[in-house]
Amino acid sequence: MVNVYISILNFNGKRNTYECIESLKKINTQSISLTILVIDNGSKEELGLKDSEQGNLKIKIIRSERNLGFSGGHNVGIKYALEKGAEFVLILNNDTYVDKNFLKELISAAEKDVKKGILSPKIYFAPGFEFHKDRYRKDELGKVFWYAGGIMDWKNVIGHHRGVDEVDVGQFGKKEEIEYASGCCMLVKKEVFERVGFFDEKYFLYYEDGDLSMRARKGGFKIMYVPTSVVYHKNAGSAGGSGSILQDYYITRNRLFFGFKYASLRAKIALVKESIKTLFLGRPWQKKGVFDFFTSNLGKGSFRV
Repeated sequence: MVNVYISILNFNGKRNTYECIESLKKINTQSISLTILVIDNGSKEELGLKDSEQGNLKIKIIRSERNLGFSGGHNVGIKYALEKGAEFVLILNNDTYVDKNFLKELISAAEKDVKKGILSPKIYFAPGFEFHKDRYRKDELGKVFWYAGGIMDWKNVIGHHRGVDEVDVGQFGKKEEIEYASGCCMLVKKEVFERVGFFDEKYFLYYEDGDLSMRARKGGFKIMYVPTSVVYHKNAGSAGGSGSILQDYYITRNRLFFGFKYASLRAKIALVKESIKTLFLGRPWQKKGVFDFFTSNLGKGSFRV
């Protein structure tokens, strides 16, 4: 039996969390001992779930009285899982549902190469959650890519999802190495955490998945895209929607933090010039994000809405 723990964060999103868990209850767990960890991350609403056990599947609820962010919340789950002997930890957004064989496919790919440290599935937009809803025929819904592997534009220090908004016609149909895994869904071997550490809690939210991917690659691990594993994402269902002030703040600040850790000198100079422009012309929470980066106000930072 392979010992796998799935870490899911709940922050005032119990409907998504329930639907995600119901999806996970239906997956193929043959030869897998599976524990779903729900980290109730400072939610104000009552989650209403209790610890339970059914066959190879266990559900464990861990309550945090304050919001620890994506990085801190998942670190609670990762540390618990490793203490319990987890061989793999799957990081999964609560605003997802999954194909019944998604986990088996990820584990199968991981076991074929000891250097495969982090593995990501093919992620589609859940039908009705596409960026451009009117662009697609009815029979194309559920086949529109949200993510087919992560690539970094190092000149501009921006991560891109391959295939985003494209209909799947087999163009990303092979297993291959990628630059970074999405925190929406990533299977991580215990050896990765043991060698390079956990999520960096200075990010709090956004770019922490890219940071972990970078450290894993520097530590000798491969980041792999596994298209036979399929997940559906209700885009931004747990982050206030695309273009929110939350994203303005954390993406602006953390892109600078990530870039100054890993980008070239030329890219860092470009980021400084861009930051000056943002301080004059950016939206209010973008300006605050720039200010907080340069004053080292990281972690949760100034965001209090």
